Amino acid sequence: MNAPLARRAAAEGLGTAALVAVVVGSGIQATALTQDVGLQLLANGLATVFGLGVLIALLGPVSGAHFNPAVTLAAWYDGDDLSLREVAAYVPAQIAGAIGGAVLADAMFGRPLMELSTHDRSAAHLWPAEAVATAGLVWLIFGLARTGRAHLAPLLVASYIGAAYWFTSSTGFANPAVTIGRAFTDTFAGIAPASLAPFVAAQLLGAATGLGLVALTFGRRPAPARTPVAEESALAS
Repeated sequence: MNAPLARRAAAEGLGTAALVAVVVGSGIQATALTQDVGLQLLANGLATVFGLGVLIALLGPVSGAHFNPAVTLAAWYDGDDLSLREVAAYVPAQIAGAIGGAVLADAMFGRPLMELSTHDRSAAHLWPAEAVATAGLVWLIFGLARTGRAHLAPLLVASYIGAAYWFTSSTGFANPAVTIGRAFTDTFAGIAPASLAPFVAAQLLGAATGLGLVALTFGRRPAPARTPVAEESALAS
């Protein structure tokens, strides 16, 4: 990822916007086509799997295709060559992109723009589900990186999110930016603003847990190898 920071932040914002547009737009389309909630969730989940896989493959070489503040923060904490300056550029871009994606989806279907969701998701059992979904996501992403299989991320990350739609009671948001963006659409995929804080807190807790799982199963991230110049500097000090 040698692109300038501005370009990488733009990729994160646009990628997150496209992801939320897929999630929200497919939810609107599904509810217009069928009243069967199971089919609605299936259509929404499949569209998300395909869309996310494409976006990771497209933008991964530019910015790493995080599209997710939990992943960005985990990458910084894990020492993944991501500075606080880069985190400060990525996270606002992801959140702004998520809101823009929700507005775009509503516009494409002729719905009111920036209509706050009334879809209450405040049940306490949803919070551990979000922690589990995010922990698994971080475990997968960093586990693939540690074992030299990051090239499988478009397929496996998208597949995991598709599975999380079904094995978690919360339908696996697993992403603070996407969660915030979905508060700006009163549609199938929406979440009421009052439900946001516990969801985001659970996701951040899940990200920390995911890093713990990575360390437990793959070991800590190895320290970067020192160059001869660095070795001499260390000895001189």
